[in-house]
Parts: sequence; structure tokens; C-alpha cells
Amino acid sequence: MVQAINDALGVALARDDRTLLFGEDVGHMGGVFRASDGLQERFGTDRVFDTPLAEAGIMGLAIGLALGGMRPLAEVQFAGFLYPALDQVMSHLGRYRHRTRGRFSLPVVVRAAYGGGVHTPEQHADSPEGVLASVPGVKVVIPSSPERAKGLLLAAIDDPDPVFFLEAIKLYRSQREAVPEGHYTHPLGRARVVREGDAVTLVCYGGMVEVCSKAAEVAAREGVELEVIDLETLVPLDEATLLESVKRTGRMVVVYEAPRSGGFGAEVVARMAEEAIYYLEAPLLRVAGWDAPYPPYTSLEHHYRPDARRVLEAVRKVLST
Repeated sequence: MVQAINDALGVALARDDRTLLFGEDVGHMGGVFRASDGLQERFGTDRVFDTPLAEAGIMGLAIGLALGGMRPLAEVQFAGFLYPALDQVMSHLGRYRHRTRGRFSLPVVVRAAYGGGVHTPEQHADSPEGVLASVPGVKVVIPSSPERAKGLLLAAIDDPDPVFFLEAIKLYRSQREAVPEGHYTHPLGRARVVREGDAVTLVCYGGMVEVCSKAAEVAAREGVELEVIDLETLVPLDEATLLESVKRTGRMVVVYEAPRSGGFGAEVVARMAEEAIYYLEAPLLRVAGWDAPYPPYTSLEHHYRPDARRVLEAVRKVLST
């Protein structure tokens, strides 16, 4: 997936000379995961450059450049490093279109790695997508495959408003698939049905799509067909696809890596409870991380991050209701 992201960044830089790529080590080093490898050599140090280790400064720089007519692509190495920048995000990034009554928008894309599965240090596996999704005025996009990552990232770059583009660390180098050359996009705000089924709807995104697909394969061998829906865009949320599915299956399990309480899965469950309660045949369930900091470095990680076994336990519970 990281090569698809590198390709998308190169396409965007080549299409519009107002596009600037910057962040911690994105220049000569090519990014902590090499997502920007070779781009400084192609486009020069004026358009691809390193910043100090200061996330609030990166966010402020992106806002200022966008107000000046540029199209900033900012990289924050890990989503767990975004916390010092939340003042810029919540006080300015999401508010400019509203604050100026539509006279200014901020075409900013902020990329960051999120989630676990590769034994990282503290704050390198955090999943703060629910925090970002609660900020009015910003979009949140999370791809789950190389082909989708390139198309969604190019759509985010074309968008006139700020987009957080979160990339699951576990998927950077664990997937291979054909990716079209050149510019193409996948529309933001639409969920994708990864696998059709009629027994239970599994809702997931990012690194959990792989987990839910594996659970669906196991269930299918037991004669139970699970429908797997990849949200792809958390904000704006494609409620129509979710409602269509849960009205047909009558059961839903939402799977995400963030802590269970206040995670984005809680928002999905709340909306389905509001809109689809009379179609449900069992309580809506969540499979998530625990309400504790993500365990760094250790083998405890597999107890924290949802896996196919935990998803199947939830599926059997809703089917037994």
C-alpha cells in the first residue's frame, strides 16, 4: 500500500505545481515508511521538504499555505503524534469555511499512520479517528487496500476542504494488488461492500477489513454468510449503505481498533439505533480495543487489537439472540 500512496503523491505533485508535500523526514529520507521516497529528487526541495518535529507547526503551516492559495499535503508520522496539533485542528482547520461564510476553504490533506499490529513504541499505534471525526468541518478517510488508497488519496487531494487521511500501519507492506497508473479517484463519502452476505452485517474500516474478511471466510465454511462493509470514509458517513444492509440482515457488528468507549464504532451503532431499530433482530454489538492505552512493544498487542476470533464470538452472540 505504501507504494500506491507514493504513486498518488507523485501524480498529485506532477498535476498541480501549487501542491506542496512536507512533514517530518519526508524529504531526503523519503518518510518514516518511505511513502515519499524519491519525490524530493523529482520535484525539488521547494515542493517536498522537511519540517521541525513540531506537529502544531506543521498544521499551522498547512493552514497558512492553503489560505495563500497553495494545496498542502502534510505528513504527521503517526496519528498518535497529532495531539499537540489539536488546537490548530479544532480552532482553525475545521472552521475556516464557516468562519469566512464560504469565502475561504482550506484544501489541506493531512496523512498519518494509525493502528497496531507491528509492535511499535508508545503512541505509535493509537487510533484517534473518532477524535478527528468529531471535529466539524473536516473529513476523515481510511483506505484498506493499495488500489483504494491511491484513488481515495487523489480524491482527498482534489477536495476543496480539509481531509485527514489515515493509513493503517499493518497494511503498508502486507498487501499486493494491481494499481492503475496515472490519475483516478474513488469518491469520498461512499462505503464499499467487500463481501455480500445475509446473516450479519460486519462494519469495519482500515486494518479491520482484513480481520473481518478472514472472519467471514471462517463463517462461510460453517454455512453462515457475513456481509462485510468497508466504510472507507468516516466523515461524511455513508449511512444509506449501512441501512440497506442491516435492514436485510437484521444484525450488525461494528469492528474498530480504537478504545471501545467513544470510538467511531459507537457513532455507527448510535445512528443505526436511531434509524434501523425496528429492523433489528438482535442488539448491535461492538468489537474494539480496550479502554486503556495501546500496549507498546509487547506481545500483549494481540490481546488488544481485535482479531477474527473476537469478531466470530460477536457474530455467534448476535445469531443466538
